[in-house]
Amino acid sequence: MSELKQIPLYDLHRSLNAKMVTYAGYQMPVQYPTGIIKEHLHCRSQVGFFDISHMGQCLLRGLNIMEKLDLLIPSTLNNLAKGHQCYSVLTNASGGIIDDLMISRLDNDLMIVVNGNCKEKDFAYLKSRLNVQVLSDQALFALQGPMAKIVMAQLSEQACQLYYMQTVKTKVKGIKCIISRSGYTGEDGFEISVANHYAREMAELLLSFQQVKPMGFGARDTLRLESGFCLYGNELTDTITPVEASLHWLIDKDKRNFPGEKIIREQLQRGAVSKRIGLVVEGRIPVREHQAIHDSNHRNVGMISSGRFSPSLNKPIAMALIDSQCSDATLYAYVRNKTIAMQVTPLPFVNPRYHRRN
Repeated sequence: MSELKQIPLYDLHRSLNAKMVTYAGYQMPVQYPTGIIKEHLHCRSQVGFFDISHMGQCLLRGLNIMEKLDLLIPSTLNNLAKGHQCYSVLTNASGGIIDDLMISRLDNDLMIVVNGNCKEKDFAYLKSRLNVQVLSDQALFALQGPMAKIVMAQLSEQACQLYYMQTVKTKVKGIKCIISRSGYTGEDGFEISVANHYAREMAELLLSFQQVKPMGFGARDTLRLESGFCLYGNELTDTITPVEASLHWLIDKDKRNFPGEKIIREQLQRGAVSKRIGLVVEGRIPVREHQAIHDSNHRNVGMISSGRFSPSLNKPIAMALIDSQCSDATLYAYVRNKTIAMQVTPLPFVNPRYHRRN
């Protein structure tokens, strides 16, 4: 078994009495003493601070770097302006998803953020094709919630002027950072990349604001589920295509010659075998990942990919991958020898509150 790595704020999390768990090869905070539900609701009403330093960060450099990355994804980067971001996926030859990623166009480089569980394979894949500088000396934080803009206004005027999916190189109290207006909660907020040796100083500064409370991975998961965001390993895998994951919108209709293009194009034209849906669970018993789903005729039509109790809705919710031909409005799971009814519902469960241009 490989030795666990430590995030830069490990000691700070312990001093805040976080419950630590192993995730992506690191000891990470899953919750703090107030608990997941209170953390979640605080993020929805004020501001949550998330340490996401386990994520992979890298710069792609060199001549025609946008065109080269463009060959590896089903989206197009032609219209990605400096200071803007886009979300996309790396696909393999069978159309499956190697990983999902955030792409930011900086001055002459592209900054990529990938999932912590996938970063080693991602970096190896990218290095075999592109000029990659891994930013292993950078921490990454997320400041999320409706009052995040109030906090950021006191730290960086440049960052506060950003709209959703924009990014900027700036300074906070003299500390160089790369800040994007983005996140994984459905709330307005910012992600802040900062050198490891300034990580604790930056974190303590952010936590010094009365609106800001530390959040663990438990709340991050319930927030992203309410917002209908996919999680790699659950809704996304190397055998699930973007079409099956209901990510049609990131596929450029005129794009050609990316990995798995033929299979993905066929699915767009003829339909995929499966689709991702949202489910609101009747009663109080939550459904969990890997539980089978049945229709009214007791036919197995799919599987739960993510399931949690929703603090915002005060009821259990789930996402699932089901047979694309299934049109039933009510589906069923069997939990503790009980039949649990679930209503199919549009995603997201909670409407996003991003800071967009009017």
